[in-house]
Amino acid sequence: MTIHTVEVPEGNAVFGQTTSAFASFGYSAAVRAHGLLFIAGTIGRRADGSIPDTIEEQTEIAFRKIEEILRLENLDTSALVDVTSYHVDIRQHLTGFVEAKQRLVEAPYPTWTIIGVSGLASPGLLVEIRATAAYPHAPR
Repeated sequence: MTIHTVEVPEGNAVFGQTTSAFASFGYSAAVRAHGLLFIAGTIGRRADGSIPDTIEEQTEIAFRKIEEILRLENLDTSALVDVTSYHVDIRQHLTGFVEAKQRLVEAPYPTWTIIGVSGLASPGLLVEIRATAAYPHAPR
């Protein structure tokens, strides 16, 4: 089995200084195996490390990071097959999340699971999104 780790280059405009989290916490941004790309949980922390106050901005930033990982692998959002999002205060923030999601995600839609949680890694984070994409020419 061949496994490929996707590296986000330091100084990447979308990730900025947040790339240090990969080494600090000992994980990869994404891993390619068996024709699939497994994208780690992605948060809405700005490139400068600050956390926006709104669910809409956090959702957009997290999703832009997923798009950047896809771009690094010559994919786009149409390759997404499964997405899971984790939400703090889900009842309060679901409407804003859905509005942002509708602006960012187009058909064909991946499967999507939305889970409410009591908290995420840093105070102020409201959403974390993990995703799986399929390479278009991978064996079936």
